[in-house]
Amino acid sequence: MAPASDRNGHEGRRRVLLLPLPYHGHINPMLRLAAALHDRGLAVTVVHTETRAPDRRSLPAGCELVTVPDGLPPELAASGDIPSFVFALNRNCAAPFRDLLAGALRQEEEEEDGGGVACVVADVDWFAPLAAARELGVPALALMTSSAARVYLAYPRLCEKGYLPVQESNLDMPVDKHPPLLVRDLHIMMDTSRHVAYASLLAHIVAGVRQSSGLILNTFNAIERTDVEQIRRDTAIPVFPVGPLHMLSPPATVATQKSSLLLEDRSCLEWLNTQLPGSVLFVSFGTLVSIDADELLEVAWGLAASNRPFLWVVRPRLVRGRDSVELPSELLEETRGRGRIIRWAPQEEVLSHPAIGAFLTHCGWNSTLESISRTVPMICKPCGGDQLGTARYVCDMWKVGVRVEVEDKLTRGGIQAAIERLMDGIEGGVVRDRMREMGDVVSKCTTKGGSSDLALQDLVDFIKSS
Repeated sequence: MAPASDRNGHEGRRRVLLLPLPYHGHINPMLRLAAALHDRGLAVTVVHTETRAPDRRSLPAGCELVTVPDGLPPELAASGDIPSFVFALNRNCAAPFRDLLAGALRQEEEEEDGGGVACVVADVDWFAPLAAARELGVPALALMTSSAARVYLAYPRLCEKGYLPVQESNLDMPVDKHPPLLVRDLHIMMDTSRHVAYASLLAHIVAGVRQSSGLILNTFNAIERTDVEQIRRDTAIPVFPVGPLHMLSPPATVATQKSSLLLEDRSCLEWLNTQLPGSVLFVSFGTLVSIDADELLEVAWGLAASNRPFLWVVRPRLVRGRDSVELPSELLEETRGRGRIIRWAPQEEVLSHPAIGAFLTHCGWNSTLESISRTVPMICKPCGGDQLGTARYVCDMWKVGVRVEVEDKLTRGGIQAAIERLMDGIEGGVVRDRMREMGDVVSKCTTKGGSSDLALQDLVDFIKSS
């Protein structure tokens, strides 16, 4: 890292090293945390793998970027094998990160400028760097970028009780101590090999969290207080619910930070300017989800049948096994003038636009928080992982969305029916009212003196006292 004298006038500031996992949905909240910590008086260094490293210009003002070698073959980085990818990252990056941190500590001893490394904050998936920090005597906090209700920490118990691996015979069984979740909402890992791989990964993650100096959650008490308190009891470590992080970043950072790994098509905002308020359905399944080709067509024809204007993100590799997709010419002709299809969108700006009336989403946690904070009701089509549980909370607990009903497979009729329920029916009016109330709650949590604002200050004080 650069000498203290070269770090933008940050002499004397305690420094935090942040390690995001190299997935878009993990990088974004970590960079938002970086901005919030810097804004409250800490110096920040983002340590990233060479794989998928963000552009330095995308970092919040005043934060520096350092990359470490990861030695990953491109084919593994491009695969959907998440356990193998994360294990390889931890195995390959533990030594380079340890060397980086040890060098920073030596530099700190030589300079004696009153600053120095206060702590490391790493994504919960970085169990090896968290362990390296502890071995070097540096406090190590973990950031969980998913919902507090995600069953990370309960995973071993769920296996012991027979909920996992999921069996067809108990899909509709309630999950003890995790209402309103059903077994079908847990990670769907029907085959033994996938279950074993995920179970091993989660065992490492849980052990790392339990040994950490604290846990940072991108959530807020108003919607997940019970789950946050359960985590506190289970781990006996400090827990800081500081979300939604995109609401706690300095305003200038929100406006200028471009951490997306995909090129945004900003012309869609001009198109939205031509649409009536609350009339447009925004459709996006995030950066990582892949669906089958027939599912893509069912979504497409469901959108066409709804007779609603829509803005649809069809990114590269959205369809499993394909770098790009072509939609039928007759469908494009039928939706001409009321459908806009793009490769990627500036999502927060889109959800803030007055023309947006609903969000058809995979229920990734970042998308869910952004939708709630912008008071956009959701149509939930989860595709796997923690999205299943989040959709259950959105529809059944918080009641700020409706679910696409799927029997044996996704159908265009199911898509059309969900759109009509939310955007035309009485149920949709109730959901919109509830979402507006939820938006007010988010504003109160994130303004000065709110629960998330206070939790963030507690986190900063904790770091500075380390």
